[in-house]
Amino acid sequence: MEKTLLYDTTLRDGMQGENIFFSPEDKVKIAKRLDDSGIHYIEGGWPGSNPGAQQFFELAKNIEFKTAKIAAFGATRRQGKPVDTDANIQALIDSEAPVITLFGKSWDLHVESIMGNTKKENLAMIKESIEYLLNHDREVLYDAEHFFDGYKANPAYAIKTLEAAIEGGTKCLVLCDTNGGCLPCEIETITRTTIDHFRSDLQIKKNPRLIFGIHTHNDCAMAVANSVTAVHAGATMVQGTVNGYGERCGNADLTAVIPILSLKMKKDCISQANLEKLQILSRFVSETANVQPVSSRPFVGKSAFAHKGGVHVSAIMKNPKAYEHIPPELVGNKRRVIVSEQSGKSNIEYKAKELGVDLGQKGANGHQIVASIKELENDGFEFDAAEGSLKLIMEKLTDQFVPHFELESFRVMVEKDKERPCYSHAMIKIRVGDKTEITSAEGDGPVSALDNALRKALTTIYPQINDMHLVDFKVRVIDGMDGTDAKVRVLIESRDENNIFSTIGVSEDIIEASWQALADSFQYKLSLDNKNKAKIK
Repeated sequence: MEKTLLYDTTLRDGMQGENIFFSPEDKVKIAKRLDDSGIHYIEGGWPGSNPGAQQFFELAKNIEFKTAKIAAFGATRRQGKPVDTDANIQALIDSEAPVITLFGKSWDLHVESIMGNTKKENLAMIKESIEYLLNHDREVLYDAEHFFDGYKANPAYAIKTLEAAIEGGTKCLVLCDTNGGCLPCEIETITRTTIDHFRSDLQIKKNPRLIFGIHTHNDCAMAVANSVTAVHAGATMVQGTVNGYGERCGNADLTAVIPILSLKMKKDCISQANLEKLQILSRFVSETANVQPVSSRPFVGKSAFAHKGGVHVSAIMKNPKAYEHIPPELVGNKRRVIVSEQSGKSNIEYKAKELGVDLGQKGANGHQIVASIKELENDGFEFDAAEGSLKLIMEKLTDQFVPHFELESFRVMVEKDKERPCYSHAMIKIRVGDKTEITSAEGDGPVSALDNALRKALTTIYPQINDMHLVDFKVRVIDGMDGTDAKVRVLIESRDENNIFSTIGVSEDIIEASWQALADSFQYKLSLDNKNKAKIK
């Protein structure tokens, strides 16, 4: 079976997405993760365009990659200039990247109207640039920019640009849907026709090792579909980015392309061990970009294998295939059952088992919990986003909850004067067993002050809470009709070395709601530690 090559351009094309930025050091970390995940080519940037890209290539020189080849990206020589005097071409050589991905114009609109060039000179620019780089002992891939739009406008000339690239010596032609406006049916026809042209008997004799790639953008929400369609039509390289980051609406999302190629199309592109790293890779790139992961992202999103409807849950308890197209573990994800006001007894039983809550003989407490959950959600709680609080609620409703501390009282004072920003002071009184702790602490806000005071009170008894950190804090007004008297929902996301968990609080008072969520996060963390200790014993 011919191998399908994976080409990642997160570090160049992905960075062209709005609000996406990676420092050279970030890019090195991501490149190492991509290499560890089995990606074949990693495009590091355009060394002639900015100092950051040049610095990445300097750092990459000292790294030994296991699987991937590092590629530098750049344009053909400038029109009317000798290739050996072109500064951008020289920057590509100076990067010392073993692979150079060169792009040129396929669409006569760009050649004549945008660049003010001639078609003949454009062909010379493509041929001479590739030839020159190959003479400097580089592997050269050719990205045919706007190829599909160019083919639709003038198919004969679009093909000539590819022929010029082959005359220059490249063994890889990448067909690009740069504007992202093509449909799968167009990609299928044009890709197959183009490949057939170059794989005629005469052409095969000239270019026995010639391969074709695909590079798509997502402006019609078709980037992934267009990529796999091109593979179906004969392409053996797919370019894309992790999480689909990229200019405008983004690029083909490799976190979807890769499992489709591997699991659906049975292409030889990645090992099963590396496929299982896909969700971790997706989250790592999101965190490095400081972008919230998309829960609904296929294959790797938090919601990709989440089940909420009672009928669905009842079915997957019997056979997951009933509502899952693949086992989530294949891509490093996991099945989630959500408990909400739409839940049935099946959801509760599944969730209780997952969270380690004993419902009693034959799940006798299930109906009671369903009724209680629905009542709480009617009051504004939302347990599908707060599984930490859900576990505590289920334990309370089944008389299994053992509090690690109990609140006696707290007081929060916020002060502002013209000389300094607002600051807060919290005093808290809690009971741990038969012992009472009274502590106070300052913070940048009332929740920060409460968090600091609670930590201060608990640290001597439960030192493990130092491993827990708040990573997200969200406030939502439940019904804006009541103005400032409206109920608010507070969601807190916390993490320790091994877990990420969310907790919730609801009240007309934002501090009260915050305390509920904050206290639950500490209770849940301590219950996790007790559970882990029990496993060790």
